[in-house]
Amino acid sequence: MFDNLSDKLDKAFHVLKGHGQITEVNVAETLKEVRRALLDADVNFKTAKEFTNTVKEKALGQDVLTTLKPGQLMVKLVKDELIELMGGEAAGVDLSGSPSVILMAGLQGSGKTTFSGKLANFLKTKKTKKPLLVACDVYRPAAIDQLHVVGDQIGVEVFSDKGNSDPVAIAKAGIEHAKANGHNVVIVDTAGRLAVDEEMMNEISNIHTAITPNETLFVVDSMTGQDAVNTAKAFNDVLDFNGVILTKLDGDTRGGAALSIKSVVNKPIKFIGTGEKMDAIDVFYPSRMADRILGMGDVVSLVERAQEQYDEEEARKLHKKIAKNQFGFDDFLSQIQQIKKMGSMKDLLGMIPGAGKALKGMDIDDDAFKGVEAIIHSMTPSERSNPSLLNGSRKKRIAKGSGTSIQEVNQLLKQFNQMSKMMKMMQGGGGRKMMQMMQGMK
Repeated sequence: MFDNLSDKLDKAFHVLKGHGQITEVNVAETLKEVRRALLDADVNFKTAKEFTNTVKEKALGQDVLTTLKPGQLMVKLVKDELIELMGGEAAGVDLSGSPSVILMAGLQGSGKTTFSGKLANFLKTKKTKKPLLVACDVYRPAAIDQLHVVGDQIGVEVFSDKGNSDPVAIAKAGIEHAKANGHNVVIVDTAGRLAVDEEMMNEISNIHTAITPNETLFVVDSMTGQDAVNTAKAFNDVLDFNGVILTKLDGDTRGGAALSIKSVVNKPIKFIGTGEKMDAIDVFYPSRMADRILGMGDVVSLVERAQEQYDEEEARKLHKKIAKNQFGFDDFLSQIQQIKKMGSMKDLLGMIPGAGKALKGMDIDDDAFKGVEAIIHSMTPSERSNPSLLNGSRKKRIAKGSGTSIQEVNQLLKQFNQMSKMMKMMQGGGGRKMMQMMQGMK
């Protein structure tokens, strides 16, 4: 996501990063490239033009021409304006009702049903709610079955009535079922169409009027770019929805929808879908997204994901093992499992400042740890707890059992030993030694 835009913005700022004389012409040329980059990312033309005009006014007003580091100041101004363009602050969902009702709307194929499940899972695990999914798509073949499959995956009840073809009646019955069974959030999944039409708009409008939801969320496939923004506008004119959900941001998208939608419909992006799994949902933070677009990473989100997987009791046990020099491959495997729970590897590495450029063009497989896990699983329990036992014949057996080579086994042992030493140094406060070791590692 946004890789192409990030590259082009970086090239635009390069004009101001040299030590040559900075002039109003340089600034104008940089912003011309910025606007071109935004248009290439499928940002609305009017939005792109207003964006660069605002940055130019601020740049000249802050004496970019006389500052010692004009490139850095320009990056800051563009970042601030990107944050503003995408909504400024993160927008939450209104969960004040009893039950709170959330109506999902959008075109067919936007990922509405899947995201209804993701949202239910998010509210269940992060907000300790008891959600109910209501299946109101009475047209698409197997739509109700799909929602039941999603509900089973995440352990959330699904209300449906296959014999009823009236989505308004199903929605109202679903809310009554929620009240009677202690559900405090109701997520109503509605039918989509292949295009905006009068029949579709009338139906979603009737459901909206009948159930008066706390939140109406418009689900849009970010890969459709500017068409997504136009569709959002058409829906907003009828529904006056509360916020937008952007799905498929992990795909080959240019990002124009994320950058344009707030300025066109004046409604915040509330959530984004970042993968296929049920936990691949993130609250949309404009400031963090701006950092990622400009290649600054997203350390805050990375730390938050790590904290979600952090187990205090396990950490205490690990601390003692490291202190006694008893850190083994079972502990290493446990750490790998925690990292895998945090999300896709490419997404995680993209959150590290500067990693985006280093990883450009690389295809990072989510099964990146598969070889490492196979090697560890091919070890005996005693070998895992005491890696010093691993002699030549044992390594040969492990390589054969894991379908890898002796070189790969040796490489893992080398990395494991370096990591063990680093952990020991961190506990002993040997910061300088650890930095020297890190500089020597690839």
